[in-house]
Amino acid sequence: MNFNNIPSDIRVPLFYAEVDNSQANSATSTMPRLIVAQVNDDSTAAEVGKLTLVSSLGLAVGIGGPGSMLAQMYETWRRIDPAGEVWCLPVKGTGTPAEGTVTVTGAATESGLLNLYVGGVRVRAVVASGASLDEVAKSLAAAVNAASLPVSATSAAGVVKLTCKWSGESGNDIALQLNRLGRNNDESTPAGLTVSLSAMAKGAGSPEVSDLLASLGDEPFEFICSPWTDTTSLNAWQKFMGDTVGRWSWAKQLYGHLYAAKRGTVGQLVAFGVTRNDQHATIHGFEPGCPDPFWRVAAAYAARTAVFISADPARPTQTGELTGIAPAPAGERFTLTERQSLLTHGIATASFSGGAQRIERGITSYQRNAFDQPDDSYLDSESLHQSAYVISYLKSVITSKYGRHKLANDGTRFGAGQAIVTPNVIRGELMASYYALERLGIVENADAFAQYLVVERSATNPNRLNVLFPPDLVNQLRVFALQYQFRLQYAV
Repeated sequence: MNFNNIPSDIRVPLFYAEVDNSQANSATSTMPRLIVAQVNDDSTAAEVGKLTLVSSLGLAVGIGGPGSMLAQMYETWRRIDPAGEVWCLPVKGTGTPAEGTVTVTGAATESGLLNLYVGGVRVRAVVASGASLDEVAKSLAAAVNAASLPVSATSAAGVVKLTCKWSGESGNDIALQLNRLGRNNDESTPAGLTVSLSAMAKGAGSPEVSDLLASLGDEPFEFICSPWTDTTSLNAWQKFMGDTVGRWSWAKQLYGHLYAAKRGTVGQLVAFGVTRNDQHATIHGFEPGCPDPFWRVAAAYAARTAVFISADPARPTQTGELTGIAPAPAGERFTLTERQSLLTHGIATASFSGGAQRIERGITSYQRNAFDQPDDSYLDSESLHQSAYVISYLKSVITSKYGRHKLANDGTRFGAGQAIVTPNVIRGELMASYYALERLGIVENADAFAQYLVVERSATNPNRLNVLFPPDLVNQLRVFALQYQFRLQYAV
């Protein structure tokens, strides 16, 4: 038999033992998470531009600044996924910051509260009866600055100017709303005052994603949340994740999946969807009326997927609650017909049910093959996560058990305990692995798999074993179709 370390020519008596763990490995790979997000323009943290393990909201705030995109995405993530290993890539923005205004006119004839929503977060300012416009504006600006919001506020002559804390076009997505919950929930403007809002605008620029990707090195991440959906950013991620030289290539085997979110009408999202064709990206399209900014929506979608897939990579993520994300107002939500259109054009969907916004179907943006023909092989993101799980499982088995084995033909008469494998030995190992994966509910149809499994020595390289591994992935229950064929009376 073969030993790994005890030499065959040792002469010094007597007892020697070596420990071999090759048959004991039952560990599964971890599924780290990655958040890529902007920090505030005034952030001076040393972690900016560097891959950083972030274990608390306090650290995220310390890096990105109060109200930063990074802090908001991390907080949203942790509401859903409190235990996952979350890494962050903090980014400093370029361009110009978005701006908006709140203009107060009239004269307050009663005391009350101003209820301003900034990116879905409510800010309340006290208004005293008879207060001057300048006093009202100062009160509102102070309330905004006291909260951890993505904007800072200044006031003058009854006008509150809001400025995004970071530069870039993304700040334009910060929704400003007044009394969103309405009078029935005690939200109304004090009598005598009129408040008008000027939406956040004039933000320009976006981070150069391609310059950031080198920071990731070969660190594995199963769930990547990058909020920007401009063509340049998505193209950079597509190349970075690709099958030829990217993270899904044979040379890297890092895998992972990208999650993002985009606001728009059905027409806008469909027009955007037809421009994408990437199996490694899931882009959730949501309604214009949703009060939460796209980076928080993206973080919630990715976090919920991470929790579900980490528990079982083959179960569908549908019905997963996007905790903390408010739906668009009733009457402004996408209908079933509209969501069908989105799913037909590579846009993932969510819907409001059971009192919460929930994942409906997290499809990828892949739609057509190299011949520009419809192709649904990569339709659902779950299939990608399943495949990554299966490959990682097989890699663990082979590298643990056969990392230093010799290779021989079937039928070779070698002694017991020899560190030798033959094609049939590996075939048996792969079948055993498939049965284990079948018991876990990851694959199915073991008999058909055995029929098509091929294990053979290379005809040109005697040290190489070639394997055709054709798993039948377990599918998800997506549609339950029932024909209700009633009768008024069964014939006797």
